Amino acid sequence: MSSSASAVVNGGISFWFADDGLPAVREPLAGDATADVVIVGGGYTGLWTAYYLKKAAPFLRVTVLEQKFCGYGASGRNGGWLYNGIAGRDRYAKLHGHEAAVRLQRAMNDTVDEVVRVAEAEGIDADVHKGGVLEVARTPAQLARLKDFHAHELSYGEKDRELYDARGTAERIRVADAVGSSWTPHGARLHPVKLVKGLAAAVEALGVVIHEGTPVTEIRPKHAVTPYGTVRAPYVLRCTEGFTASLKGQRRTWLPMNSSMVVSEPLTDDQWETIGWDGRQALGDMAHAYMYAQRTADGRIALGGRGVPYRFASRTDNDGRTQEATVEALRDILVSFFPSLAGHAVEHAWSGVLGVPRDWCATVTLDRATGLGWAGGYVGSGVATTNLAARTLRDLVQLDSGQGGKTELTDLPWVGHKVRKWEPEPFRWLGVQGMYATYRAADRRESRLRTAESSRLARVADRVSGRH
Repeated sequence: MSSSASAVVNGGISFWFADDGLPAVREPLAGDATADVVIVGGGYTGLWTAYYLKKAAPFLRVTVLEQKFCGYGASGRNGGWLYNGIAGRDRYAKLHGHEAAVRLQRAMNDTVDEVVRVAEAEGIDADVHKGGVLEVARTPAQLARLKDFHAHELSYGEKDRELYDARGTAERIRVADAVGSSWTPHGARLHPVKLVKGLAAAVEALGVVIHEGTPVTEIRPKHAVTPYGTVRAPYVLRCTEGFTASLKGQRRTWLPMNSSMVVSEPLTDDQWETIGWDGRQALGDMAHAYMYAQRTADGRIALGGRGVPYRFASRTDNDGRTQEATVEALRDILVSFFPSLAGHAVEHAWSGVLGVPRDWCATVTLDRATGLGWAGGYVGSGVATTNLAARTLRDLVQLDSGQGGKTELTDLPWVGHKVRKWEPEPFRWLGVQGMYATYRAADRRESRLRTAESSRLARVADRVSGRH
């Protein structure tokens, strides 16, 4: 491509913040304080939880503690995929029965519309376009997986999903070598930072107190401990997702998996004419080391995938800087999908972490004995799942405090799910590095052999990782 790696803006949190501007940081905690509910983490989970709690019970004193500023983590760095995927659905079907997992899937389908509804109601212009999600296959093995995936989704009640052949796919997006695709209407693209900024403003307008620049170092029953003081509350809700490992005693709870993204310079009208993508669907693929992309509101392509998947000892980056080899790999994927962009520049690259439980299942929990709650482990599908998690946390708090009863949400199978911790180092580092190296090798093998059978390497990696 025409720009060298050195010409790419690398880090700076994300393109989304570069595009919309960094926020003015709110005041940190000024000393010991009290609240009815203290929420640790100012990303989507924490802000949505604060929003729904105050909407349901305006008298509640709700405080949000954020170590940097709202949206600094995955909420300000993600691919802008608002879609109905949820981590762990198949496992929940095995544990609780198929119908329970169907209820979870229906709740996720509805959640996409709920986020769109609240954004409109609160006047949050987050560049939302509900064009659904199109997932493409580009090899015979990917096509076989796509057909299995499509049938599997239908079995969970998604009757409005559509399957396309090569021609039907090209009528929507002209991806090179695409031989088929599956589309769901339950998805939208959005601008992550515009959503998180608007949500933080809406929460403050409801009377929620947000303290930024306030890292929480320890959570214990009725206490959130920071260097500036301790906030005491009957309920302490941990909404820290990929940054959970930084809390005392939580290093092996959720693994901070790294994901990286690039954004192209704006495309010309002629380039869009060549590519298509008029429906502005979120775009994914059926590779084992998958990619995800969107057509942004200002006419760019934002594309992501795994770079360096995990940093030793659960470390997280400071500003989103990405290795140049990862930038080049993502640039290659962009050109592989859209060869007409071979001379087109990538302008920005960044990385961020997402929370991965040992069994790859998203969870929501409130321990009624201690008042400690948490939600997360979204494994990359958090833009929508955070909203469902927040409404569920609201219902759990209201149930425990006597302000409400059981609801459809408190009865979903992910509530109260327990999972073992990740292995100690160096085993988890070796495991994750090996897992993604194996997935990439499986993709290369399938592309070379052009057979309809998925590589056995990927099945081995699935078993070792705990994904299946």
